[in-house]
Amino acid sequence: MTKSALQSAQRTLATEIEGLQSLSAALGDSFEHAVSVLAEISGRVIVSGMGKSGHVGAKIAATLASTGTPAQFVHPGEASHGDLGMITPADAVLTLSWSGETAELANLIDYAKRFSIPLIALTSGPDSMLGRQADICIALPKTTEACPNGLAPTTSTTMQLALGDALAVALLEERKFTPSDFKNFHPGGKLGAGLVVVQDVMHTAAALPLAPVGTRMDEALIVMTEKGFGCLGVQGSDDRLAGIISDGDLRRHMSGDLLSQNVEDIMTATPVTISADLVSGEALQIMNDRNIQCLFVCENERPVGLVRILDLLKIGVA
Repeated sequence: MTKSALQSAQRTLATEIEGLQSLSAALGDSFEHAVSVLAEISGRVIVSGMGKSGHVGAKIAATLASTGTPAQFVHPGEASHGDLGMITPADAVLTLSWSGETAELANLIDYAKRFSIPLIALTSGPDSMLGRQADICIALPKTTEACPNGLAPTTSTTMQLALGDALAVALLEERKFTPSDFKNFHPGGKLGAGLVVVQDVMHTAAALPLAPVGTRMDEALIVMTEKGFGCLGVQGSDDRLAGIISDGDLRRHMSGDLLSQNVEDIMTATPVTISADLVSGEALQIMNDRNIQCLFVCENERPVGLVRILDLLKIGVA
């Protein structure tokens, strides 16, 4: 890449960053009002826009739908030829138009007004046709396009896209949308794997390598070998997990009297544990951060499962 191309890229990004900063500073009551209205509808958010605003609108609809807010993109041209029938009184309409004077939106606006469907506008023209007709107008500040000719939608579409993300995240938080909910909409690929909860992949019951406090190491090593996880959980008299013995602990205590010692002499006390409802991506992060190969899963400090880094790699988390 030439120096001039790099400078162009940096100038573009700087211009768009300025636009986002202006947008952040301009947000106010209309944004909160829009979130409140969208959170209360029983139907879907119908997103519409023409040209580049339409492309951005389709992405906003997809982001809303994947984060717990049912949404659908309706093309304004198709809306005028029958697709208005996709919109019901239970819905709300979110329209994108930088100028606010997009002629193709006219029939959609009329339809929303006729059936008292909430109409929210994202536009830089609050006094435009769209801005005046909307029940809620979120005004985007008029900033410089990154295009040197000031023609190609660049900064403006970045602002629209970012505002759509802001709406989706605010609604996500309003609806208390959890990682488990997110998993329902993203079952595929690495993202879906990372959202599988530990309970779905952990080893349980008789498979667990456990021994009580007071067990001699010669007996403990037999359990470790039989279970094949390369670790052993040590339980106190109340069945709580008192410690863990890993291959590393064995190497650190390697001596002539190792087999005659008790497990509590070798174990690492108060080991890191996780809960069964933790998503697997977080479990992998804990293992990587602490450089460990397995984690005991506990309920009320008592071991109910074991998950290994290998188990997470097999389902495609990494």
